[in-house]
Amino acid sequence: MKSILEGRPALEKEVGQIAEVAGYLWQNGWAERNGGNITVNITELIDDETRSLPAISEVKAIGEILPHLKGKYFYCKGTGKRMRDLARRPMENGSVIRILDDCASYVIIADNPVQPTSELPSHLAVHNRLIEKGSNYKATVHTHPIELIAMSHNKAFMGKDVLTKILWSMIPETIAFCPLGLGIAPYALPGSVELAKATLKELEEYDVVLWEKHGVFAKGLDVMDAFDQIDVLSKSAKIYLDAKCMGFEPDGMTEEQMKELSEVFHLPK
Repeated sequence: MKSILEGRPALEKEVGQIAEVAGYLWQNGWAERNGGNITVNITELIDDETRSLPAISEVKAIGEILPHLKGKYFYCKGTGKRMRDLARRPMENGSVIRILDDCASYVIIADNPVQPTSELPSHLAVHNRLIEKGSNYKATVHTHPIELIAMSHNKAFMGKDVLTKILWSMIPETIAFCPLGLGIAPYALPGSVELAKATLKELEEYDVVLWEKHGVFAKGLDVMDAFDQIDVLSKSAKIYLDAKCMGFEPDGMTEEQMKELSEVFHLPK
């Protein structure tokens, strides 16, 4: 069977980048078993021939109407699929879907009828909002960074921007590359409407949201951009915890030092 990637270099490159990030998530220990999800808006890479491809699945309900997704195409990690497998065989462990004209359902068009993640409605709701806002962001990533999750078990860190300021202060690159900081979503049942709503709310202000005792959800210009932000925040968390393991509270950069960085890099206030 011919892959949708054959003869489509731009799409092949995009899926290759998704596979690369999936490998990084596994290598970092953030994607145990089938943990984590990736959903990328690939509509701009879809040609007329691809638009004419027939469905290879029955029509599947999203669960809500998402009016800005009409006719859009997404690459989605498959439910129950492992990131380490997606890294090697992305079209066997994920699929391309087309949102139908009712904006409430979709079909799989390639390569195999791999059912997308059970968290697809949440991911699509975020993409719907991004398009509504005219955002250039195309990718959403959910994963389980060890040190960030560990820090979320301390209620003292769960107040608004408390953890952001700690992480910013650990290393200059964090405030430079994650200038919006880290949103916080209180614990809710994984895959629940409550968690989806909390995430959407936090993404209005932040690019990365920490799900208490669970993981993170990030949006980015592309999948690598989303990964990079998580990676930088995770490095800061590791520095903090390593210092604590050595028996001291890290000093962190001062408010004045962080303000200087913000001014030099022209970062958002």
